[in-house]
Amino acid sequence: MADATVLERAPKAQVQLKSASAIAFAPNGVLLVGDGLGAVVYAFETGDVTSAGAGPIQIEDLTGKIAALLATTSDQIRVPDLAVNPASGNVYLAVARGAGADADCLILKADRAGRLTELDLAATPHTSVTLADQPDADKVDRRGNALRTDTITDIGYADGKVIVAGLSNEEFASTLRAIPYPFSGPTKGAAIEIWHGAHGQYETNAPIRTFIAYELDGQPEILASYTCTPLVRIAVSKLQPGAKVMGTTIAELGNMNRPLDMIAYRKDGVDHILMANSNRGVMKLDATDLGSYHQITDKIAGTKGVPYETIAALEGVRRLDRLDDGHALAMVATGEALNLTTIALP
Repeated sequence: MADATVLERAPKAQVQLKSASAIAFAPNGVLLVGDGLGAVVYAFETGDVTSAGAGPIQIEDLTGKIAALLATTSDQIRVPDLAVNPASGNVYLAVARGAGADADCLILKADRAGRLTELDLAATPHTSVTLADQPDADKVDRRGNALRTDTITDIGYADGKVIVAGLSNEEFASTLRAIPYPFSGPTKGAAIEIWHGAHGQYETNAPIRTFIAYELDGQPEILASYTCTPLVRIAVSKLQPGAKVMGTTIAELGNMNRPLDMIAYRKDGVDHILMANSNRGVMKLDATDLGSYHQITDKIAGTKGVPYETIAALEGVRRLDRLDDGHALAMVATGEALNLTTIALP
C-alpha cells in the first residue's frame, strides 16, 4: 500500500455520488467507494486509524436511526453495503435516501457505541478513477433491468490493486477490473468467462455478485460467486486490461439463489468461508484446501465441489464483514427493519 500522502488533499472538493453500490477498505483506513451509476471508484483517506476498542456492536432498527439522522422516514432508506475498518473497528455504511436516480447517496460511520455520523466526502482527502467501459445507458437484461445498475457489484483490495466486479459494455460483459493503487487513470477491465454447472453452459454476461481476495499457493486470487450459485477461482495475475480470462468453477452451491456477501476466517486452525444468500441462508464452507478441487465442467442438478453446511441460527443476514478474529458484523433483516448485530464466527 502506498503512503497515504499520495492521495489528493483537496478540502471541499465536490463529490457527488450517484450511487454507493459497494464499499470496502484498503490498508491504512482508506475507504473504497464504488459508484456504479456514476462509473467512478473513490478512495477516501478517512484518517480513522486508531483502535476504537473491543467488544460487540449492536444497533437495533438501523434504518429508523438513519432516517432520524437524515430527517426522513424509514421507508426512504436503503443500505446497500457495509464495511468494517480494520484499522479502527468502526463500521461504515453505504446509504441511499430516496429511490432511483433522485436518491441522495452518502456514507455513514457507526462507532462502537452505535453513534451514527455522516462522512464529509468533500472535506475528506480523496482520489478517484473513472471506469471507461460502463454499460450503455439503454442496455437492459432479459428481465428489463438496466445493465448500468450492475456496473459495480462488489469492490475489494488485493495485491496493491483495487478489484472491481461488475459489467462493462464489451461483448463479454462480465468484468473484473484490477486497478493499480494509487490510481493513475482509467483501466480497462478483464472479461470473465465461467462454466455454470447449474445452467449447463458457459457464461460471459452474468456479473459476479460478491467476492473475496484469497491467497492460494502463495498467490493472490479472487474467490467469486454468481447468481445460482457457482463459486469460481480467478488469479489476480490474469486480470490484465483487455484480457479474456476463464475462471475455475470449484463449487455449485444451488440454484434459485443470489449470493449477497462473503468473508473468510480461521477458527481452531481451520480455514472457512461464510456466505450470506438471498434464499439459501448462511453457508459455512470448508476452505481447508481450495486448490484441491477440480474444475467443474458438467451440468449439475444439485450441488457439487466445496462442501458446506447451512447455519440454521443465522437468518435474514444481508451483509457481512469480519469484526475481529472471533466475530463478524452482520446486517440482518427482521421484518421491515434492518439491525446491525455482532455474531460469533461459527
